[in-house]
Amino acid sequence: MIISRTPVRVSFCGGGTDTDSFAESSPNGGMVTSLALSRYIHVTVNQRFDNRVRVSYSRMETVDNFEDIQHELVRESMRLTGVTSGIEITTIADIPSRGTGLGSSSAVTIGLLNALHRFAGRDVGAAQLAAEACRIEIDILGQPIGRQDQYAAAFGGVNAISFGKGGEVSVDPLNLPEETMAKMAEEFTLIFTGTSRSASEVLSKGADDSLIETTNLGRIREQADMARDLLECADLSGLGSLLNEAWQMKRGISSAVSNDILDDLYESIMSSGATGAKLLGAGGGGFFLVHGNAALRDNLAEILDDEHRMIPLGIDNSGSTIIFDDSGK
Repeated sequence: MIISRTPVRVSFCGGGTDTDSFAESSPNGGMVTSLALSRYIHVTVNQRFDNRVRVSYSRMETVDNFEDIQHELVRESMRLTGVTSGIEITTIADIPSRGTGLGSSSAVTIGLLNALHRFAGRDVGAAQLAAEACRIEIDILGQPIGRQDQYAAAFGGVNAISFGKGGEVSVDPLNLPEETMAKMAEEFTLIFTGTSRSASEVLSKGADDSLIETTNLGRIREQADMARDLLECADLSGLGSLLNEAWQMKRGISSAVSNDILDDLYESIMSSGATGAKLLGAGGGGFFLVHGNAALRDNLAEILDDEHRMIPLGIDNSGSTIIFDDSGK
């Protein structure tokens, strides 16, 4: 059996500029400042006695031919790695595996590729895993997404990730002091909205209703640079305030990003003493990223119900990793 562990990600600023359309048209390309969160997708791959394929996730599939697998990410990961028969695959998530704004779908793809490559006797690096995941999700499956999720999940840590022409990606790790990272876990909180959504649907809606504004995306790109500077200066309150501006910019990109329920939750968070907050990912649901002082979580606990779970901002520094392998390969 082989088990891979892959983190999901939290994006501070820059989301939307990691798409090929923006990176190709912008003079400076796109950029996202983000971190890998210490919440994980685990993928197990095990040899079967027969040549069938069994896949277990929110549902279960057992097929004779991998081409019949309905889970697109599993099917295409098997095709790319050449591991196409006689295996059982299971995915287990610490958080809901779709629609949270944490890049969980790409983390699944990265984890699948990592485990399947190891099953085939290959050790591959983070850059290859991320590039292959982008190939599957963007080029093969045609999902209207960017490239930040794949690279954050593969590399781990806190990074400024740049996106250029022709799909070029550069990952620049931010070597923050332990004190700064500890403060980030204390002062930043993720709050589940109670709803999830398909990122592809939200992004497609944005394109369909023609509300994407180049000026907003240009400013969002600038915010990614600002977020990097604030992190390196350990100005977490300043970063918290920047989240508010980032949220307003994101809301101006598409009518599908927010709704009355999310707006009301945002107002409740801010009235509880938060410095700033923004919805993560494409919008429409998932998690709010919130900054505040030590009293904020206590204040929020008094007004939020069990549906709105809170998670501290723990950082993963390993990226996608094989944590168990008894295959002898």
